Amino acid sequence: MRKIQTVAVIIGLLFSLASGAEDKRTPKTMNKIEPLPQELEVQLALSALPPHIRDNATVYVLNPAKGFEVVRKGTNGFHAFVARTGDDAFRGSWPLTEYRDDILYPISFDTAGAKAQMRVFFDAAEMQAKGTPPDELKKIMKERLNAGYYKAPERAGVSYMLSPILRTYFNPEESGTVVPTMNYPHVMYYACLTTLPFMIRFI
Repeated sequence: MRKIQTVAVIIGLLFSLASGAEDKRTPKTMNKIEPLPQELEVQLALSALPPHIRDNATVYVLNPAKGFEVVRKGTNGFHAFVARTGDDAFRGSWPLTEYRDDILYPISFDTAGAKAQMRVFFDAAEMQAKGTPPDELKKIMKERLNAGYYKAPERAGVSYMLSPILRTYFNPEESGTVVPTMNYPHVMYYACLTTLPFMIRFI
């Protein structure tokens, strides 16, 4: 019952964010991301993981003034958080002109992915918190990715995105269009053979 209630609350929150996003976007607020209630963000982050891994995973929440912060230190090597400005925002040539307040997708990484791929999300959140304009952030991150600043994982690994709901860009290679809130639980496997940190196979 609690799981159903949590999902219902999250869905309501996503629709609320989506419907109010256009009204809130002004030059003064374009760098601002509103925080989620911490308990809700923790539950949403953990929903990315299989149930048997959740209890001992490290969990992060977004502090809009600083970036992601640990709220629970885990022991099993898995790390979970709710992406707000993720790696997909840096794909393609379309201009990132604003930080959207309706992007929410729970994602997790194992130890290898946390050391490599997760840094993209966390560095972006930190720069955003410091007031880096969206277009400048995209330029910086694309330059870093092209220059090999972010290294491939040291070994093959797995990233879980099993949450029953998420909201992000529809086709980030082409535009900044956002998909409606959707149900798309999936697992991503990555290899250490490529220097591109986001060569991931979806199943």
